[in-house]
Amino acid sequence: MPRIAKAQAEQAFDGRKDQIKKAALKIFAEKGLAGTKMSMIAEEAGISQGLSYRYFESKDEIFALLVEEAIEESRNAVGDIKKLPGSPLEQLRAFTLRMLDENHKLYFLLVQQAQTSEGVPSRAREAIGRYSPQDTIEQIIPIFVQGQQEGQFAEGDAYKRLILFLSVVNGLMLQDAKAVGMDWTQEVDRLMNILTR
Repeated sequence: MPRIAKAQAEQAFDGRKDQIKKAALKIFAEKGLAGTKMSMIAEEAGISQGLSYRYFESKDEIFALLVEEAIEESRNAVGDIKKLPGSPLEQLRAFTLRMLDENHKLYFLLVQQAQTSEGVPSRAREAIGRYSPQDTIEQIIPIFVQGQQEGQFAEGDAYKRLILFLSVVNGLMLQDAKAVGMDWTQEVDRLMNILTR
C-alpha cells in the first residue's frame, strides 16, 4: 500500500476509534459500566455493533482506556493552572470553567463510576488507585495562598477553603444542569465568592 494511502487509512481508523470512544464516554457517564452494552455504544457512535468490535474487543477495554484518559485529563487540568495567564483569581476561575465544561464533566462522571461500581476492569481500578484527589488540592494550594497574599482570596485555612470550593464544584458536575435550565459556567463568579469572601 502506498505511503499516502496507508496514512489516510490510519487516519480514518483513528477517527473512527475516537468516534467510538466519544460515544462510549457519554453512555458510560450516563448508565455506568453495568448498564452499558456495546450495542448502545455502537448506536450512539452511528455504526454497527460488529464494526465496533474491529476497534475494541469489549466495553471493558473502552471503559479502562477512558478512565486512564480521564485521569490524564484531570492531571493536565490541574498541572496547567500555573501556566494560565492572569492573577491567581483568574487562574482558578479559568480552571473552574474547565471543570464545568460538558466534556470534562463526562470524564468526571466516568471516574465516579469507576470508583463506585462493582466489576470494574482491573486496568481501570489500577488507574484509579494511582489517582489522588489530595494531589489536586496540594497543587492548587500555592496558587490560593499567593492569591491570599495579594488580597484576592479571603483569609483562612487554604486547605479547608479549597475542599469546600471543590466539593461545591464537584456537586455541580453531578447535576444535570440542562434539566434545571442552568448553565453552571454562567455562575462561576458566584462560585468564586466561596474563595473571595
